Amino acid sequence: MNTIEESLRAIAERVKSHSSTMATEEAVKTAVVLPFLRALGYDVFDPTEVVPEFIADAVGKKGEKVDYAIKMDGEIRILIECKPISVPLDKKHLDQLYRYFSVTSAKFAILTNGRTFNFYTDLDAPNKLDVRPFFVFDITDFNAGIVTELRKFEKASFDVSAILATAERLKYTSGVKQVISKLIEDPSDEFVRMASSGVYEGRMTSQVREMFTGIVRAAFREVIMDTVKSRLSSALADTEQVIEKIDEPVEEEPDVVTTEEEREGYMIVKAIVRDTISPIRVVMRDQKSYCGILIDNNNRKPLARLWFNRSVKYIGLFDGETEERLIVDSLDKIYDYSDRLRAAAKRYVEA
Repeated sequence: MNTIEESLRAIAERVKSHSSTMATEEAVKTAVVLPFLRALGYDVFDPTEVVPEFIADAVGKKGEKVDYAIKMDGEIRILIECKPISVPLDKKHLDQLYRYFSVTSAKFAILTNGRTFNFYTDLDAPNKLDVRPFFVFDITDFNAGIVTELRKFEKASFDVSAILATAERLKYTSGVKQVISKLIEDPSDEFVRMASSGVYEGRMTSQVREMFTGIVRAAFREVIMDTVKSRLSSALADTEQVIEKIDEPVEEEPDVVTTEEEREGYMIVKAIVRDTISPIRVVMRDQKSYCGILIDNNNRKPLARLWFNRSVKYIGLFDGETEERLIVDSLDKIYDYSDRLRAAAKRYVEA
């Protein structure tokens, strides 16, 4: 079975290569939206779960429908409206979703043109769809953080409370990022005056303001580039240290066979903590009785243990003084311990 990352990557390549053929809503539905829903674990061939051309009589406009409705336990939970890939998404496209949201049990709505996905809920007023999305991503440019948010919408782990717990922060973070991006590309007069006030004491004529607009734009970009370079340098230094430690002789137990399930579990743990600690520092060392996941390949820095060589499988966590083993009936269960794994990894960030 493909992971969500593999499925998203396949969809992204399709969009990059064949976007010119996705000029209609139907093309976007077939090539992008249905594979996207499958990646989240929904049965797109079950019309009682993924309802196409959904109509609610209470809307009041005869024949008006939304493209898809996702049902869970018999209740509408997600509404989806699709547009052609060439159409920039705008709040004017929310009309149908807005009306349907208020008369159904839906808690989330998705507006997409096949490339951009906008996720909405009712943070501003109960049962009234917000005008501003709380989560936006471009499927051709997804990252680990986006995948983490999307996992909350998977059928197997769908939890309204868990999504809403971070929705408000995501909404305002997204808004602030858009403002910052606009300031980088087109600094406002007010921002130019504020940025230059400490370095220029003369009168801010139109000519001076024009000069400083270019300076502020360039300086803004340089600050970002310097930050990226600094982080890259730090990451490279960490990599060199880890390589030195990995090159040291390690005592390995004979006849140890690493299973595909252990490798996948290791990759899940690594993906979970990648925003906390450099992924290059997260190393797998398999043993006869368990598969160890260490920081810097150091036995004194255990992150987790996968006890998968048995009928009842466990994950061992080290966010306390001793290992705590917890049952994992599937690999997806590891995500339930994301916060604890990140907390354990955080202890080793400066170590």
